[in-house]
Amino acid sequence: MKQLFLIPVILLLASGAIKAQFTTTGKIEYERKLNIYAQMAEMDNNEWFEKLKSQIPKFSSSFFDLIFDTARSLYKPGREVEGNSMLKMFGGGPAMENVVYSDFAASKVTATKKVYEQKFLVQDSLRKMDWMIKDEIRTIANYKCRKAVGRICDSVYVVAFYTEDIVVSGGPEMFGGLPGMILELAIPRLHTTWVADKVDLIVPKETDFVIPEKGKKTTEAELGETIRSSFKDWGKLAPRNIWWTVL
Repeated sequence: MKQLFLIPVILLLASGAIKAQFTTTGKIEYERKLNIYAQMAEMDNNEWFEKLKSQIPKFSSSFFDLIFDTARSLYKPGREVEGNSMLKMFGGGPAMENVVYSDFAASKVTATKKVYEQKFLVQDSLRKMDWMIKDEIRTIANYKCRKAVGRICDSVYVVAFYTEDIVVSGGPEMFGGLPGMILELAIPRLHTTWVADKVDLIVPKETDFVIPEKGKKTTEAELGETIRSSFKDWGKLAPRNIWWTVL
């Protein structure tokens, strides 16, 4: 009788119909989409963009990878999108080359960021955010996710969907601090979303967590002050550049 019960269970496991309840290691691919039309509409003199609008897709897509285990994660640029050179020109943003290493065990973060032509090496504690957990649920990359809302730069709202089935408190860029992995992130004022399109259940190697430590050493707060000073004469563009930089 016991053998008869085990047969269908074995068949289900072999077919992949039963997913492990908790994921502790893996690689997530995020698609980052930026609404170029919405971003350019905020500019004062965008007549030139209106002339080019018909030649440019509404959204710019780029891909980023997050490799993780329970002790650390590394976020970095992923696969290239063919024919995306014009989209990078109009909607890439300063965060196109960000690499972020999060050490959960030591509560430390190391990030390389290129802001136009200057490179920075951010070394700081893991970011702490006051997340508000909401009731909304959605499925992302086959994981059940719950909504949370937080803020950066005092007034810029961030919407996240995280899953407790991936028992790592991480996410894209320098975001984390939730009871599970962030699989979707939206910053409405940047007209940008990060959405996981797949989660590969791999075991990372030690070399997967290497970060090139090049650039001017700084902390997250110091970088914010540097950028505010650099962009103080940029008018409406200044806040958005600051928000991109502190991601």
